[in-house]
Amino acid sequence: MDTSRRDFIKSATLAAGTFLLSGSCTSVARNDKRRGKRPNLVYVFADQWRAQDAGFAGNNDVITENIDKLASESLVFKHTVSCMPVSTPYRGSLLTGQYAHTHGLFLNDVTLDPDSVSIGKVYKNAGYDTGYIGKWHVNGNGRSNYIPETHRQGFDFFKVLECTHNYMHSAYYDNNNPEKKYWKGYDAFAQTEEAVHYMEEHANGEKPFVLFLSWGPPHSPYEVVPEEFLNLYKDKDITLRPNVPDQMKEKATRDLKGYYAHITALDRCVGMLQDAIKRLGVEEDTIFVLTSDHGDMLGSQGLECKQKPYEESIMVPFLLKYPAIFGKKGKEVETILSSVDIMPTLLGMSNVTVPESVEGKDLSPILRGEITDFTEMALIECIAPFGEWERDKGGKEYRGVRTRRYTYVRDLLGPWLLYDNQEDPYQLRNLVHEVGYKHLQEQLDEKLFSSLKEHGDPFLEGEYYIKQWGYTVNSKGTVEYTPCLLYTSPSPRDA
Repeated sequence: MDTSRRDFIKSATLAAGTFLLSGSCTSVARNDKRRGKRPNLVYVFADQWRAQDAGFAGNNDVITENIDKLASESLVFKHTVSCMPVSTPYRGSLLTGQYAHTHGLFLNDVTLDPDSVSIGKVYKNAGYDTGYIGKWHVNGNGRSNYIPETHRQGFDFFKVLECTHNYMHSAYYDNNNPEKKYWKGYDAFAQTEEAVHYMEEHANGEKPFVLFLSWGPPHSPYEVVPEEFLNLYKDKDITLRPNVPDQMKEKATRDLKGYYAHITALDRCVGMLQDAIKRLGVEEDTIFVLTSDHGDMLGSQGLECKQKPYEESIMVPFLLKYPAIFGKKGKEVETILSSVDIMPTLLGMSNVTVPESVEGKDLSPILRGEITDFTEMALIECIAPFGEWERDKGGKEYRGVRTRRYTYVRDLLGPWLLYDNQEDPYQLRNLVHEVGYKHLQEQLDEKLFSSLKEHGDPFLEGEYYIKQWGYTVNSKGTVEYTPCLLYTSPSPRDA
């Protein structure tokens, strides 16, 4: 173990002890003066959709006409980072504005504390109607079981299943009815229709509304998508990223066709949502977000799935449309947006006070042009490898930073990765320990340790955090769960 890391662990462990005893966390509270009518919020996020895979992002293979139109009317964030790029950890950060080691959901299929200060509760307490439709994945009581009202984190309207990727036979629970129901057809279409119905019911109400819509696609299985979308790509030439090795090209091409088919199906959903918002007359005063929880390697670096610290895994699209403040002229935004920043930024834009429990930053003053952009980096992490990145698959703990230009990552043995994403966008040259980058590496190392110390993370072996939170894992570090009925495919991936 190198000296810098040993010294850091000593100081950070003390800080972590103080942190845990106090029950508090680093936070940024903001008391906005309430200015006029509070906006509605429609937050739409896909599962496992990476940043570069849309027409507006430069991918000419995937058909995204409605998404591209939305981008032309939105703030387009160029640097949106999924702090811990896997389902449950991201959702924990989205709901609480906290890092995974703070909210505790650094593994899939564990339970978010029902007493958490969550975005649903904060909006509800501020006088909003709140709704959530689709994938939940923070209840930790089996993937098909009913979720009681006590565990819904402030969302009053709740048509949800914990987790499934059986998109053509997708179950859900209808609010307080414990009888399992099924979405009709391709679940993203049915869930979007339900979201439109929710907006119709609330658009002219006395209170503003918040609606979260969480789709399962474009996560695998890639063949579980309506035939009309698969046919669009059946005979289409697919361009692979240069970092896909030869032995992965055939599979990557096949997977990308189904993945793109899912994205094009979701593009239709985006059109449905935008048409409804305009038809209902709430476009001007509605914050509309389209994003994803994390990306997918899809053969890049010879890897699949997520959890890894590479661009294809950590970088996600993030479009924010709010005509009342930003008009309808698209604009690229250089501000670095991290998973933990989403809750406070949305609250800030809604003129709702950010709770002290939040660790992320309210970036709304930057977006409104009121202050200079202070964002320098986003923290990225794998606290304990599991599931699709278990140790026998190369999984390991890491912490790192993603700046506008660089990615720097340490594992438990020391510096692991350093990429210049401007000169090397496909991350083909690891600059760690190269003489000409020694000073840069030291600077990024200092930024990383400073961030970890600020947030009370001693960066220890995964077992330390698993014991701290009292989780039971199997021999590979994964929490066992009661599965839902999965689509049968040659290589199902269900996390």
